[in-house]
Amino acid sequence: MAHPFTYLEMHSTAPEKAKAFYAELFGWTTNDVPVPAPQPFTYTEFDTKEGPEAGLMPQMEPGARSQWLPYVRVADLDEATRKATKLGGRLVKERTEVKDIGWFSVIADPGGAVLGLFQKAQPR
Repeated sequence: MAHPFTYLEMHSTAPEKAKAFYAELFGWTTNDVPVPAPQPFTYTEFDTKEGPEAGLMPQMEPGARSQWLPYVRVADLDEATRKATKLGGRLVKERTEVKDIGWFSVIADPGGAVLGLFQKAQPR
């Protein structure tokens, strides 16, 4: 499997400003989705028309700057996460479910670059 980049996610300290900025800059349309728990927020889906899908959410890490987080699709999330840590990477966020879509974890490589790993749910 090729392990392609599959999703891009903006974690913003000013999500409303970022949403307006990217919509105006690139002509992206947006769809806001409420996320209820454990910490309620609004997730904005960008329709980029081509390339990987993208989204926007508030920056949840205290003191962190706004940043883009790319995700790579993997066949087995747990295996890829274990392999990353075995190779000297660090687990930043443990396996988390995105209901009806799949699961993700976030790792940092030995140099500190952060990357999301994503396993898509199988259709029912």
